[in-house]
Amino acid sequence: MELIHRNLAIGIHDALQETFFEKNKYADKVIERLLKANRKWGSQDRAVVSEIFYNIIRWKKRLEYYMGEGVKPNNIYKLIIAYLLWSKTNYKKFEEFDGIKIADILTKLKKNTVPTKAIEYSIPDWLAETLEKELGPKWEREMLALNEQAPTVLRTNSLKTTTKELISDLSDEGVVSFPIKNYPDAVQLEEKKNVFLTTAFKEGLFEVQDASSQKIGYFLDVKEGQRVVDACAGAGGKTLHLAALMQNKGQIIALDIFEWKLAELKRRAKRAGAHNIETRMISDNKVIKRLHEKADRLLIDAPCSGLGVLKRNPDSKWKIDQDFIDRIKKEQQQILQDYSKMLKKGGKMVYATCSILPSENNLQVDEFIKNNPGFKMIKDEKVMPSEGYDGFYMALIERVS
Repeated sequence: MELIHRNLAIGIHDALQETFFEKNKYADKVIERLLKANRKWGSQDRAVVSEIFYNIIRWKKRLEYYMGEGVKPNNIYKLIIAYLLWSKTNYKKFEEFDGIKIADILTKLKKNTVPTKAIEYSIPDWLAETLEKELGPKWEREMLALNEQAPTVLRTNSLKTTTKELISDLSDEGVVSFPIKNYPDAVQLEEKKNVFLTTAFKEGLFEVQDASSQKIGYFLDVKEGQRVVDACAGAGGKTLHLAALMQNKGQIIALDIFEWKLAELKRRAKRAGAHNIETRMISDNKVIKRLHEKADRLLIDAPCSGLGVLKRNPDSKWKIDQDFIDRIKKEQQQILQDYSKMLKKGGKMVYATCSILPSENNLQVDEFIKNNPGFKMIKDEKVMPSEGYDGFYMALIERVS
């Protein structure tokens, strides 16, 4: 990995500035726009830009320590230099780097120690405290895993193909991939590639979906012909998996509070050949009330802190705070109370999050069960980032009366 083209350094600088200092700008969308605007960059250049951009976001707090100051709109090139020196990345001395004193950075790097765990793992101080409080000593192992790059995992669309056929089709297009043991539909790429350009993608043979996330569809135990409600469907990654598991038989009602997410879901469903999905926007409480006691299965993929998916969304740790987590926990409890009413007696629901905090996960379910004796927990599972994929929690709950 080396940074020897000035236009790449400028691109990284501008993308970091947008991510850190503009409101509601998320790293994945920022980098997507940057790469689209620079179509002339070769695949090697794109890989360099993406990797350096994401690593700087991931290690921001640690790099600020090496810089001796916090990141500001006018010192982003210093931040980039700190990263290049720390990661021993070969670079050219562009004019943008003029005047940056690197002696202090090098002095700190030579010491090879940092003063706090928050700096070591590059997370806000409050988050280090929260993780330690909720996870105990094993929080460091999880944080270590969350600072790694996420692998690219695809979910085979079983409505159209098999895992074996997909691996072969991708190989024909120069994308090397392999199956993952104990994940029936998952295919992992040997190295990062833009799979959205492949014919296999355009023909709807797969979706990009982390292996842990794929567990949730199976956990819900759907059957052909059932009525299934996906209550927080978003753009529909899990909805499409449910459609495939039901072999397009039965009905899936995909709900969300955002119209644009449901529009994206429809587009994806069309490509995937998933015909049993109906979308409904939650514009008011009536939408939920009309579905009271109508669902055989209910998926509540609840809004959460997203701490289990920092591998792929490292910028979110700089955008949330303890207040946000406290607010989201209240919202989770409210959603559980309101949405669980859609489940028929004898029906099953899954409460899932992509968080690793017990206070958002099993403690929320315990609280719900305590206040709602008509429901009982059948089983739950937590998947930790140190196992190799995203961190997730899922609880299977039955309505008994």
